[in-house]
Amino acid sequence: MTNSDFELTGKTALITGAGRGIGLATARRLAAAGADVIIAEFIAENGRKAAAEIENMGRKSLYIEVDVRRSESVNRMAKDALSAFPQIDILVCNAGIAQAVPAEDCSDEDWLNMMAVNLNGVFYCCRAIGRHMLERGNGAIVNLASMSGMISNTPQPQAHYNAAKAGVILLTKSLAGEWADRGVRVNCVSPGYIGTDMTAEGMANMDWYPTWLDMTPQKRVGAPEDVAAAIYYLASPAAKFTTGTNLVVDGGYTSW
Repeated sequence: MTNSDFELTGKTALITGAGRGIGLATARRLAAAGADVIIAEFIAENGRKAAAEIENMGRKSLYIEVDVRRSESVNRMAKDALSAFPQIDILVCNAGIAQAVPAEDCSDEDWLNMMAVNLNGVFYCCRAIGRHMLERGNGAIVNLASMSGMISNTPQPQAHYNAAKAGVILLTKSLAGEWADRGVRVNCVSPGYIGTDMTAEGMANMDWYPTWLDMTPQKRVGAPEDVAAAIYYLASPAAKFTTGTNLVVDGGYTSW
């Protein structure tokens, strides 16, 4: 393995939910390796700021508004991206939401919205951009799953979140098997507790946070950059023989 295995110059990446947190850290990481980055984001202000930051790094960038819950919005995103760039080499399906609610109190709306963003959205994006990659016979997709797709978290109740993330892991493996001999690799990353805006409320909850730390062998939460590094590896030529893998980045949480 050489440094060129991690070189992304001449490649274009599309990242959903790239306006903040893990998505923004990933955009920075891929841009630093030479990639142009399309910022696909629901919140316009965050998306425009992220695209401007990538351009200030000397890379081409574009903000596209997308609601991953809606397949027509995702299909429009793909069309707009391919109108502006000749190809999409890397897709990172990062957009997601979290919610803690006891299963018996979880409404139909809670359940369906969780699945719409965290599972349906991943499939819609993989399908839309995957078609383009399959036509070219080349591409790398990295989906954001979670350690919560492998274990049931405590003390916070989040059955619907866990179920959606478990679906992402098996969807990733299924797509990897279908597309491997057509040049498209599909992997996922499963973060543990990461310090982002999405986990800020939980980290401030003293009924939850000490348990999170106690159950994590490294006794800390991770940084978005920790996850971005794993995504970068799976998206790069260094991982050319890797597909269908779930790379866990959790400070050792699932090792116990």
